Amino acid sequence: MPEKSVSLRQAFAQPAALVMFFFGFTSGLPFLLVGGTLSAWLRDSGVSLESIGLISYATLTYSFKFLWAPLLDHMRLPGLARLGQRRSWLLLAQLLLLASLVGMSLLTPGQLSLFVFLVFLAAFAGATQDVVVDAYRIEIAPVEAQGALAATYTLGYRLALLASGALALILADHMAWSVVYQLMAVLLVAVIIATLMAREPEHQRIASTDIGASLRDGVIGPFVDFFQRYRGMLGVALLLFIGLFKISDQMLGVMAMPFYLDSGFTKTEIGAVSKIFGVWIGIAGAFIGGASVVRLGIERSLFIGILIGGVSNLLYLLLAMHPGNIVFFTLVISGENLAGGFLGTAAVAWLSALVNRRYTATQYALFSSLVTLPGKLIGGLSGFMVTAMGYQGFFIFSTLAVLPAIALFAWLRPRVTVGDEQAHAEAVKEEQP
Repeated sequence: MPEKSVSLRQAFAQPAALVMFFFGFTSGLPFLLVGGTLSAWLRDSGVSLESIGLISYATLTYSFKFLWAPLLDHMRLPGLARLGQRRSWLLLAQLLLLASLVGMSLLTPGQLSLFVFLVFLAAFAGATQDVVVDAYRIEIAPVEAQGALAATYTLGYRLALLASGALALILADHMAWSVVYQLMAVLLVAVIIATLMAREPEHQRIASTDIGASLRDGVIGPFVDFFQRYRGMLGVALLLFIGLFKISDQMLGVMAMPFYLDSGFTKTEIGAVSKIFGVWIGIAGAFIGGASVVRLGIERSLFIGILIGGVSNLLYLLLAMHPGNIVFFTLVISGENLAGGFLGTAAVAWLSALVNRRYTATQYALFSSLVTLPGKLIGGLSGFMVTAMGYQGFFIFSTLAVLPAIALFAWLRPRVTVGDEQAHAEAVKEEQP
């Protein structure tokens, strides 16, 4: 099925693009509030490093969100059904997140057990939001418009990271942490209004006659569907590629901050260049990636993103040769965030095109979890790699790590056609007796 052409103006001017800005903000807001920003609050409150490390496991909910995604695809919420399948679940998740943040601000780490329970509840609500927002984005617009939606989503997401990261830390120097978290909760109110005003997408929900049939369709169905469309080794290779194509960027993530500090930069310099300036460069990269998807197509844009994502790691060699040089630091951060923003948008558009809209939430949650999980596992070993080969050797190795993904892309491209879901469904139907 050939894709329809969409102009840049049409892609970015569609109402769904504005909606995705707000939904990107609501997805990004809790990530640091249960992660890095929370760690600062816990440390200021005298919580031990060991406990802070254990509490950080709350963020693992983002890697296992596919486990409850089938419920979001198939279960209707009583009392909220009039909002539709997607908006009802999104509203529930936002209200749960709002209550969790307010509860955390009232309890404070002084009542640690209940406080930690609310942290995990907020992380669960945040991960649930991600599942619903991804499903909404895929269902609200055709494949050729996904690049633009991913770009505006990224803009909202990164602005939320600025609010919950840099802004929250600055405010915490002038007011109590509890007030800071209450202010973050207030920001959710505007997003809740956007949720109520947004248009509900069409959701292909198949009614099941009994619980067993519903379980098979909701939990087993998404996996059966995937391997029916991508049979045998093709499906295995595709899942392997999904886990590898962002590996270069993820390998570098854990060691980036220690490298900046070891290079002689102050925390203020790191915050200003990496956490503020870098965020805006990443947003620019995301919009360039969205324009590329519209102009060049999904597959070409993904390949370009993989290449520049891997090669951008070599920029760190310049910083290794000029430690403490703020000009080179700015150059490195610019290249890394521009490449990361471009690849992120192209990846979202490509993963969205793989999804069968009957199982939107479950399949995309599985794909996005698979993208992040290898990086989390390898990140734990990156310190040993740096010790063994030094920073410069590690940067070169992280760049070479993209080669398996490039090889898999070359093998998969003639065998996998994205955005042709109906053709796949018809082919499967014809093969069935």
